[in-house]
Amino acid sequence: MKEKLTAFIQQLTLYDYVLFAMVILLVILLLSLAIIVRKKVALSMTLFIFAVLLLVTGPTIGYMKLRQFLYKTTTSITEVKTLEFSQALVLKGVLYNASKRHLSTCNITAKIFKVSGHPYLDMLYPLNPFKKMSILKEVNLSVGEHYEFKMIVEPFTYTKEYNLSIGATCR
Repeated sequence: MKEKLTAFIQQLTLYDYVLFAMVILLVILLLSLAIIVRKKVALSMTLFIFAVLLLVTGPTIGYMKLRQFLYKTTTSITEVKTLEFSQALVLKGVLYNASKRHLSTCNITAKIFKVSGHPYLDMLYPLNPFKKMSILKEVNLSVGEHYEFKMIVEPFTYTKEYNLSIGATCR
């Protein structure tokens, strides 16, 4: 857990620190307004609850939206092949840099989930994939460039129908 937290803190950018500072300043502002209008209990409690909700959800949602905006990528699968003599699945795909920044490292994740034919189960299965594989690639992707990658998912013994989902988080 300590390594994950250290790795998370090391990969933060200046934009992340500005986001966290703005959220904290806004929470302090809302709490001071709640103290100033403490005679009006309903308004004061509403401001207090909103400040606590902002403190809990603001950094998380802001971090995710900032990542989507700054490091936007698109991935597509070009080939999927199940090997016959070994228990493996070979995925080939393309990663495209759609952001306005240079990307140096990408974590490419493939998720494999069941298909049942039942519409409600088909909505739930992507939330809990039965096989998940990630690779960390050191890439030098300029704006508008693409990178072809290959993943081998081992062991892969599933014989029924399945779906693949592939995504990448880059920086």
